[in-house]
Amino acid sequence: MSEPTDAGDICTRIVSIAYPGMALNEAARLMRDRRVGCLVVVEQASPSERVVVGMLTDRDIAVGVVAADRDPHGMCVEDVMTRDVITASEHDSLLDLLVAMRRKGVRRMPVTQPQGTLIGIVALDDVLEVLAQQMQAVAGAVNAAGRRERIAQP
Repeated sequence: MSEPTDAGDICTRIVSIAYPGMALNEAARLMRDRRVGCLVVVEQASPSERVVVGMLTDRDIAVGVVAADRDPHGMCVEDVMTRDVITASEHDSLLDLLVAMRRKGVRRMPVTQPQGTLIGIVALDDVLEVLAQQMQAVAGAVNAAGRRERIAQP
């Protein structure tokens, strides 16, 4: 079994989505019911292709609607969503993901095919889990080398 090395390997393929015209309260209920903090906002390019057009987070709702004393009734996802979404290519490396997340200040990124079609979502936690496994392997190699050197000493 090969180690996960890129965004396509570590992304979650089951993604909670919303559409721009979806009622905001419906989107919030979807987040609650699925226990997720964000929805990837897509437009349906074809029956099998969903193109990423935005992200809606629980923070967008809390800050953009509740804290701003805006009436959420009658609002749609597109009224609150983040439009300037950074996406990852399925072939982006772990380092590419970390650099992009840091540069944009995000913890989650949709993963897309070259045409922009959604294939998954990757979270900072996913990247950190893989990096922790890799660091554990490095530590194991260092320990094994140290044991070997101690055994070989006269």
